[in-house]
Amino acid sequence: MNRLKTNITFFTIICIIFFITACSNQNGSDHANVQTDENSVSSTIKDTKSQEDNTKKTEVNEQMKNTISMDINGTKLTATLVDNSSTKELLEMLKKGPLTIGMEDYANMEKVGSIGANLSTNDKQTTTNAGDLILYLGNKLAIYYDTNSWNFTRLGKINDVSQNELKEILGSGGATVTLSLE
Repeated sequence: MNRLKTNITFFTIICIIFFITACSNQNGSDHANVQTDENSVSSTIKDTKSQEDNTKKTEVNEQMKNTISMDINGTKLTATLVDNSSTKELLEMLKKGPLTIGMEDYANMEKVGSIGANLSTNDKQTTTNAGDLILYLGNKLAIYYDTNSWNFTRLGKINDVSQNELKEILGSGGATVTLSLE
């Protein structure tokens, strides 16, 4: 009987050790799963943030590809170009260096000057507003400071300038405009 008690006690101790070990491994496993889940969520958040950052960088890069610098009579401005074959050709010209254009006033609504090359045209019936950049006859840049309606190739628009500010910057008579890449 004593031996039976010893065997039962020994068996009970073995069972308790086995049970504690099993529970301990289970808890460790749960902890590992929780940790893995936390890492997974953290990784997903980082991936999403990274994707958002990349999207923003792409948008900024795309905008920069379509943004040019303008120096008009000593005033620095920027313009955002539309996407057409004319602007792509203009951008290729500007990759070679800045383009300076002497411009003359025309009809109290625009300044016009030769760009020194012929670009493809994408003429459409267009009503201009102050700040519009227009390709005229394929080889002239027009900067509008008032409205007009005609068949034009739209190149883009000067950023963040009012009609009155633009008129003052362009001045009366001639103007010197230098276009360059940002």
